[in-house]
Amino acid sequence: MGLNKFTVDFQNIGEQQFLRPNFGYRYFFDIQNAEIYPTKDSIKLKYVLNEMPMKKVSKGELEESEILIDIGNIERRFNNLINLVEVDRIGSDKNIMQYGDIIIPKLQPQMGNIFLNSGHKRFIGSTELLEYKINENYNPIFIYYLITSNKFLFDLAKLESGKAHRRVNSVDLLKIRIPLISKESQDLIVAQIWPIEKKINELKKQIEQPQNVINKVFAREFGFDLEKYEKLKKDKFSEVDLKDILRHNFVRISFHFHHKTLIAIENKLKNKNYWAPVNSLFSLFGGKRIPKGKSFSNIETDYYYLRPTEVSIWGIDKINVPFIPVSIYDQLKRYKIVTDEFCISIVGTLGKTALINTDILDIGKDNLILSENFIKLKPKKHINSLFYIYFFYSFIFEAQINREYTITSIKKLGIDKWNNIKIPCISIIKQQKIVDEIKGELDKQEKFYKKIEMERDKIDEIIEKVIIRE
Repeated sequence: MGLNKFTVDFQNIGEQQFLRPNFGYRYFFDIQNAEIYPTKDSIKLKYVLNEMPMKKVSKGELEESEILIDIGNIERRFNNLINLVEVDRIGSDKNIMQYGDIIIPKLQPQMGNIFLNSGHKRFIGSTELLEYKINENYNPIFIYYLITSNKFLFDLAKLESGKAHRRVNSVDLLKIRIPLISKESQDLIVAQIWPIEKKINELKKQIEQPQNVINKVFAREFGFDLEKYEKLKKDKFSEVDLKDILRHNFVRISFHFHHKTLIAIENKLKNKNYWAPVNSLFSLFGGKRIPKGKSFSNIETDYYYLRPTEVSIWGIDKINVPFIPVSIYDQLKRYKIVTDEFCISIVGTLGKTALINTDILDIGKDNLILSENFIKLKPKKHINSLFYIYFFYSFIFEAQINREYTITSIKKLGIDKWNNIKIPCISIIKQQKIVDEIKGELDKQEKFYKKIEMERDKIDEIIEKVIIRE
């Protein structure tokens, strides 16, 4: 692995607001001159985007229902919101977003979870989300596609700081220089983008969400009423008999613990012919936080640190898995995760699951460390791994973890709560039948996603060609 070197003038470091001597940060500002594209004329984003003051909503009961938005509700590199919910109460303080034109997260913005709010709809959302007004001399569509281009996001990652939760400071974001392009040229670019956007939207209409596919099959095979479950999820009130509260080892009076959705599944989970505790099939282990005062490596190494951010139903996004130096690996190597082991997120966004295969990831077999936001499940015997991946993304598992979590400022699903979670114990033949049906449908869906990504990349090409000409 080659070693990249360059010389930094201490004066450059001293002129900036933050003391940041790390490689990527210094390279971006000192070698690239904060430019995404090397062009004759450029302009800082602070003259394009104006950060809006944020008003907060305090945790607890809300005066009126609000639409809640989190980073996970924003499609990456697609100007679209998914799986939004309306809430009457919140477990932590949120920001009100309504008057900005574009929403950009502080937390790992290089993932591309950015969206336009040109209609100024009202949302409440994570304090990681910031809203900006776009200068009237700039076409919002052009700005959106420019800052969600692969080139922009790749360079944006160089500005990250932090350990477990990598962020880009808004001060640094606004120092980025983008090509200075006339409004007329921006409008011409957008005109070329419209047909591609239309094709992407047509492809999206043909897609069924993977979890919907999984849920339909599991509901049918195990005799659950999925329609009833989805209806009960929307209920905002629940009556609970006092004896039902007292029958548990610990007094749990939280709304989610006694939510009506459990009625749709709880009785069936008592059937020992089909359901068993998760620890009957898996050994459970925790992950580990990066040691205090330490951070990720700014250069490539052979060692990686897996976080929930890089995990989705489609697998692991290796490109964004951070490197760690060998010194940190030596401290954390007992928390490695290896091929055929599962990890499930247990902090913040619960239930993001991955099955590890280090050969596919092209990572050394012992070189992947698991963050503290995961629990590791190690099978005690040979299993149909794909069957359990699908189960962990099903509504049956979702209902159970939504019952068991605790919350202070953020949701957490402690390892002790896993004793109450049930998993299917059916024959391998039945498992394979379910896998074949789900996989066949998901393979069709994945083809649509690949076509959509190809179309999205065409937008990057259009922008780059115009920039080069300018």
